[in-house]
Amino acid sequence: MEAIVYETVQEAGRIDVAELAEFYTQQKHRVTSSPEKLRRMLDNSFCFVTARHAGRLIGIARGVTDGVNGQLAECKLDVGFQGPGAVTRTDGRIEHDKSGIAMEMATRVIDALREYGAEQIHVLAYGTEVDFCEELGFHKVGGMVALEMDTTADVPAATAPVG
Repeated sequence: MEAIVYETVQEAGRIDVAELAEFYTQQKHRVTSSPEKLRRMLDNSFCFVTARHAGRLIGIARGVTDGVNGQLAECKLDVGFQGPGAVTRTDGRIEHDKSGIAMEMATRVIDALREYGAEQIHVLAYGTEVDFCEELGFHKVGGMVALEMDTTADVPAATAPVG
């Protein structure tokens, strides 16, 4: 097998938005179809790691930070490179790739966040991704509940006290 080539990019302009959009599509990952929003996402990311095989983008990992808290925002690997631990081979999530590609990408993001001074790093994980994240050193936090809001949903009006 040809070697995997990794690149840690902190200048978002070096990432080809069209290539990234195609990668998300191939992984069946729900993401915006707006190139402008993808560019903004990249511009607001602290660190972006790519993995390539024979020049083709096969994996990405992305970190964001406010300087104190960091987040491993995503770590995705082409299903063709996921290992036998993959529960579903259609949604582009990282389960357990036997080549360690996901581990390498995630570790690079975590290292960049640490070097920048992030005091805590958070991640959201689903299904067997939890095992992957625990192998990276993350641990479950009791009492936390992941919540999500679709921005097209109605938001109740704020009710400020009168007086």
